[in-house]
Amino acid sequence: MASLGATPNRTPQGSGPREASTRFPSPVAVPAPGGAEEEEVEEEELAEIHLCVLWNSGYLGIAYYDTSDSTIHFMPDAPDHESLKLLQRVLDEINPQSVVTSAKQDENMTRFLGKLASQEHREPKRPEIIFLPSVDFGLEISKQRLLSGNYSFIPDSMTATEKILFLSSIIPFDCLLTVRALGGLLKFLGRRRIGVELEDYNVSVPILAFKKFVLTHLVNLDQDTYSVLQIFKSESHPSVYKVASGLKEGLSLFGILNRCRCKWGEKLLRLWFTRPTHDLGELNSRLDVIQFFLLPQNLDMAQMLHRLLGHIKNVPLILKRMKLSHTKVSDWQVLYKTVYSALGLRDACCSLPQSIQLFRDIAQEFSDDLHHIASLIGKVVDFEGSLAENRFTVLPNIDPEIDEKKRRLMGLPNFLTEVARKELENLDSRIPSCSVIYIPLIGFLLCIPRLSSMVEASDFEIDGLDFMFLSEEKLHYRSARTKELDALLGDLHCEIRDQETLLMYQLQCQVLARAAVLTRVLDLASRLDVLLALASAARDYGYSRPRYSPQVLGVRIQNGRHPLMELCARTFVPNSTECGGDKGRVKVITGPNSSGKSIYLKQVGLIVFMALVGSFVPAEEAEIGAVDAIFTRIHSCESISLGLSTFMIDLNQVAKAVNNATAQSLVLIDEFGKGTNTVDGLALLAAVLRHWLALGRTCPHIFVATNFLSLVQLQLLPQGPLVQYLTMETCEDGNDLVFFYQVCEGVAKASHASHTAVQAGLPNRLVARGKEVMRSKCTTTCTSELPSIPTPVGPGSRSTEFLTLISPSLPQLPSALQPCCLLFLGLRLDPKWKTHQACQGFAKKEPNGKVSAWPQCLHSLHLLLWLFSPFQGLIFPPALCSSETHHFFLKSLNLQDPRFSVPQPLPSAQGLSCPFSHKSRFFSFFSCQTLVDKFMKLDLEDPNLDLNVFMSQEVLPAATSIL
Repeated sequence: MASLGATPNRTPQGSGPREASTRFPSPVAVPAPGGAEEEEVEEEELAEIHLCVLWNSGYLGIAYYDTSDSTIHFMPDAPDHESLKLLQRVLDEINPQSVVTSAKQDENMTRFLGKLASQEHREPKRPEIIFLPSVDFGLEISKQRLLSGNYSFIPDSMTATEKILFLSSIIPFDCLLTVRALGGLLKFLGRRRIGVELEDYNVSVPILAFKKFVLTHLVNLDQDTYSVLQIFKSESHPSVYKVASGLKEGLSLFGILNRCRCKWGEKLLRLWFTRPTHDLGELNSRLDVIQFFLLPQNLDMAQMLHRLLGHIKNVPLILKRMKLSHTKVSDWQVLYKTVYSALGLRDACCSLPQSIQLFRDIAQEFSDDLHHIASLIGKVVDFEGSLAENRFTVLPNIDPEIDEKKRRLMGLPNFLTEVARKELENLDSRIPSCSVIYIPLIGFLLCIPRLSSMVEASDFEIDGLDFMFLSEEKLHYRSARTKELDALLGDLHCEIRDQETLLMYQLQCQVLARAAVLTRVLDLASRLDVLLALASAARDYGYSRPRYSPQVLGVRIQNGRHPLMELCARTFVPNSTECGGDKGRVKVITGPNSSGKSIYLKQVGLIVFMALVGSFVPAEEAEIGAVDAIFTRIHSCESISLGLSTFMIDLNQVAKAVNNATAQSLVLIDEFGKGTNTVDGLALLAAVLRHWLALGRTCPHIFVATNFLSLVQLQLLPQGPLVQYLTMETCEDGNDLVFFYQVCEGVAKASHASHTAVQAGLPNRLVARGKEVMRSKCTTTCTSELPSIPTPVGPGSRSTEFLTLISPSLPQLPSALQPCCLLFLGLRLDPKWKTHQACQGFAKKEPNGKVSAWPQCLHSLHLLLWLFSPFQGLIFPPALCSSETHHFFLKSLNLQDPRFSVPQPLPSAQGLSCPFSHKSRFFSFFSCQTLVDKFMKLDLEDPNLDLNVFMSQEVLPAATSIL
C-alpha cells in the first residue's frame, strides 16, 4: 500500500515536546532492463504460426500470421504440382500451429490434408486442420476485410482512397488466390482472436506489417538430409530453468556458425539454413560482406558493429505491446537502446564502401525517423523514476501541470507532519502518537496505534473521527482535517499517473507511426548480424570463399575438410573432390570399415550446402556448379511411430532420390542394401546405379560408399567415363591396419571387419571365431540344392508377380527399374553353381565319373542366361530337355509375359528352327547354345572346373553383349 504520512510521537510520560516523523512507502524492486531478454525468449517459445492456404487450377495461394512479430506473410500465386510439393515445403519450413482452408476443396487438397492430419510422428507436432465456409474466402469480401483493417503502420491522416493506394503497393490484389487466402486468414484471426483473447471485443488482433515471401531459386533438401549432415541438432538442455523449451543446439553446423548477437539475427540464420538458394546475385552479395570483414584492417570495425548489434532487441514484441497498450517499463529503455544502436550502425555504414549493397541500404534506409524516435524517448521518459516506481514517468519540464502536482506531492510529508501535530493535540492523552497518511484512490487518513484497551469493535469509536479500517495494529480514521485535505489537494497521485499515461499514449502513437522504419531496421540489422557471424567463423576456422560457375555441371573442391569433424579430431586429413561434365558423375567409394567413407560423403554435402547459403567453406578452393537438390541415404532415421522397417526407410530415401534427382542434383548414398539379404541388397544397389548411368549426360552427381566389393569384382556396372572407382588408402603393418584417410583411385581388396571389431572392443576369441567361420565359408563348397521358387497364384500371373516372389523389396523401385533388377537377381543363383562341385565329388563313385549332376548344373546355368536375357524367346539345349526336374521347374513358373515364353513342349536345339527373324535374337540363341556346349565340354574334361571363374570369364561378358 503506497502512502505518504507524518507521525508525531508522544512520550510515555506525557512531558516534553512531541516528536514528529515522516513515513514513506518502500519502493518496489524492479528488475534491470536486462530482464527484457528473458521475456523475449519466453515470447519466442510461445510464438504461434497460423497458415491459410487455397489451391485451385494448379495454383497455390498462401498466407500466414506469425505471433512472434505480429506480421502477416503472404506468397503470391505460385504454380504447384498435383502432389502439392510446394505446399509441403512451406509446411516443413514454418511448422504452423493450424492450417486454415476452405471447406470446398478438390480431391488433391483433400487427400493432402488427410495425410497431413494423420502424421502423428510429425515434429514438433501435427497442425490443426480448420475448415471455414467457402463464402469466407470470397474475393470481394476478402478485399473488404483487407481494406477495412486497422493497421498501425498506416497513418490515421490518410483518406480512404490514400489507404487503398497504400495497401495496393504492398498487397498484390491481382493475385486472386493470395487475396482470398489473406481474407480467410483475417476472418480466422478475428474469430479466434489470436493474442487478444482476454482483451475487450473492440481490441483487434495486432497486425504490424505485411511481408511477401517467395520460394524460388531454392535448393531442395529434405529433413533426413538435415539430420544426417548434422546441419541442425537439438539436445536436452542441462539447465533446470529451461524446462519450458527443454532443448538446446548441440554439435551441428548451425551451432558452430551461430555467433549472432541478437535473437533476430539467429532467427534469420536459421531461415537461411532452411532456404539454401542457387540465386548467384544473392549469394555473391552475402560473400562480398563476409570478405570485406575478413580483411585485417576491418577487424576493429567488425567488432564495433558486433557490439552495437548486441543492443538490437525484439522490436516487434515492443510494438505489439504498444498496440495493445501493454507496454512495460523496461520496453522503453530497450527501445531507446535499440534505436540509438541503429543510429550508430547507420553512422558506421556511411563510412564503409557504398559499393556493397548492405552498407548502402543501411546508410539510406536508417532515416531521420530513428533520430526523431530516440529524441522523443530521451526527452520524455524518466528511466530512473520509471524503474523506481515500476510505471511510466516523465521528466521535468515536459508538462507544467504535472510538474506542479509533483511539487505538491513531494511537499506533502512536511505538510502532513504539521497536520499530524495539530490532530494529536485534539486526541486523548492515552494515544502516544499519530500520523496522517495519503493512500491513492482513498485519500488522506489519520492513523493511530491500537491501544491495549481496544478489544471490541465498539472500542474503536472515537468522538469526531470516522473509523475506516484496522490494518497491522493501526486504526485508520477520517477527520475533519483529512476531509478538507481531500477537497483541497484531491487525489494527486492518480491525477499525475493519468496525465503521464496520456503522455505515454501520445508517445506510443508517435512510435507506431514510424513502425515501418523500425521493422526495416530489424531486417537489415539481423542480416548484418548473420554476415558478421559467418565472417567471424570463417576467420577462426580458416574458411575460403567459394566460386559459383553455373556453366559447370558439378562440384570441384580442393583439400576440403569436414567442418565438424576437424573440430573434434586432433588431426584431420583434407580430401579433394571433382565431379562434373561427362566424366566421373558416379563415384563408387570402397574401403575398409572406419576408413572415413561416410565422413567424406558428409564433407562433400556440407561444403556444397555451406556454399549455397552464402558462407565461406572449409576448403582451399571450391567451385560450385548448378545444384538444385541434395539427396542422402546415409543414416536410417528409425522411429516406432513410423511403422516402417529399417530397410523400408532406406528404400524410401533412395526412391525419393530416384524419382526426383535431376542432372543438377547431388546424391549421397552410404551402405545402401545392407539391411537385407546380401544378394538382394547388391542387386538393388546395382539396379539403381545402372538406372542412373543409363541417363548418360543427365545422370545426377552421385557419391556411393559401399562394402559390396562384388559390385566391382563381378563388373555389375557398365564400364565407361561416367563411373569412377575410389577407395580410402590404407596400409597393413603386420596384424595392424593403418588408415591414411586419403581418397585415391582404386578398389578396396577387403573390408577388414575383424580389425574394426577389435577396435570396437569385441573379445579376441569372438573375433578369432569369426575369422575361422569366414575361412570355412570361403573354402567349403555348398551342397544345398537349388532353392524352390513359389508358383505364382492363378493362371493370369504376370512376370512382375514372379519378381515379387523373388524379392519383396523390388516393388519399392520404379517400374522402369524392374527389368534391370531382374537382370541382377539372377546372381542369386551364383552360389548354387557350386552344386556342380558337390556333384563332382559324389560322381567319383560312378563308373563314368558323372551322374545326375547335369540337370541341376545345366539348368542353373541356363536359368541364369535366361534371366540375363529378358527380351529373348527361351531356347533349350538337348541336355536340358531330358531333365524332367528342369521341365517341371520351368512349367511351374507359369509365366504369361511374351518376353518369357516357355515353348510347349520344350524343343531341342538340334531340331529347332529359330522362331525369331531378327538377327540379334538368333545371335542370342547362338550365344546361349555355344556357352552351354562349352560348359559341357569343359565339365567333362576337367573334374575340378571352377564355375565361378567360368561365370566371370565367359557367362557375364556374353550376357552383357546379349543385352
